[in-house]
Amino acid sequence: MARRPTIKDIARRAGVSESAVSFALNDRPGVSKDTRARIRRVAEELGWQANSAARALSGERSGAVGLVLARPAHTLGVESFFLQLVSGIQEVLAAARTALLFQVVEDVDAECAVYRRWWAERRVDGVLVVDPRTGDPRPALLAELGLPAVTIGEPGPPAEHEKGPGPMRDPGSMSVPAPSAVPESSAVPGSWPAALSPAPSSAPSPVSSVRADDAGAMAQVLDHLHGLGHRRIVHIAGLPGLAHTVRRMESLRVEAARRGLDPGHVRSVVTDYSDAEGAAATRRVLAEPQAPTALVYDNDVMAVAGSAVAAELGIPVPDRLSIVAWDDSALCRVTHPRLTALVRDTAGFGRLAAEELLSVLAGGPPGVRESERPRLEPRDSTAPPPAHTDS
Repeated sequence: MARRPTIKDIARRAGVSESAVSFALNDRPGVSKDTRARIRRVAEELGWQANSAARALSGERSGAVGLVLARPAHTLGVESFFLQLVSGIQEVLAAARTALLFQVVEDVDAECAVYRRWWAERRVDGVLVVDPRTGDPRPALLAELGLPAVTIGEPGPPAEHEKGPGPMRDPGSMSVPAPSAVPESSAVPGSWPAALSPAPSSAPSPVSSVRADDAGAMAQVLDHLHGLGHRRIVHIAGLPGLAHTVRRMESLRVEAARRGLDPGHVRSVVTDYSDAEGAAATRRVLAEPQAPTALVYDNDVMAVAGSAVAAELGIPVPDRLSIVAWDDSALCRVTHPRLTALVRDTAGFGRLAAEELLSVLAGGPPGVRESERPRLEPRDSTAPPPAHTDS
């Protein structure tokens, strides 16, 4: 294994003292301009890089940003959204020679612990925060740590109180007509001994956000389905504690009321985003006495699973059931019939978030950036409901 070059190696090659090398590489006075240039040239030839621990002790930037994903592990391998998001983030960071430190954890408790550890070790200069939640503990923690952050998605409303950890409810029981029925996230910030708690930062952490127009996207979906004549519509939603899930459910309720639709026939059912729960929710709602004529799924994987369930039950799509996927992907385009879907530039969303964080780290003011609004692309999976369908 090749040995990493050291300051001693640079000093020997450049013909100077080790202290001169230290001064030159740390932009400190004490060496001439020509000597500084020679030392840096030699360091580059040898492939020398500053040790991250040494940089941390000297108060320098780490050259990395962090991204922690708190999602059930079994839902990650099949969902294309995060792969596209990370590809956009990485594109911007790579151009800026900034590393991305990525970690997957089980819940927000564990995510908060990662932030505390990264802060203590000075592993990252800032973080990208995904999946804003109702009663989200992360913004306050990041402000306490003084760790710059960009939230990907609009922050959720504060919770009236924090609930303690507990088992997740059976998603099959969570058919909810309005967001007031949605349970808060079961994850709460961990309890840390006072000795391990960080001292408050002398300056508050800049908090920016990039957000998508979930309400406008849901309005497009309702416009399309209502225009086709659908009056019984079920939204197969994602995790109930996520702010965007609540916004989509609220938008469905508002848009349905605006069109005079029966709230008992237009509603949301929450899941964990997986194909298994998407399929199970589809079976339940299609077995109801007044089954929906249209289903809206919060991701492509659940939409494809729902289409397969409909085929298994002998319910033709779109002749008897219309299907819409929230996120477009190759799955939506190769499934038969091809699925109507919301098309958005997810990689562009990631690029926008990374650009905003780099701007904040460079001293820019925090702000809110809007991503391009998704557009609905009608395909083969949506059509008018059967003429005999009761409203």
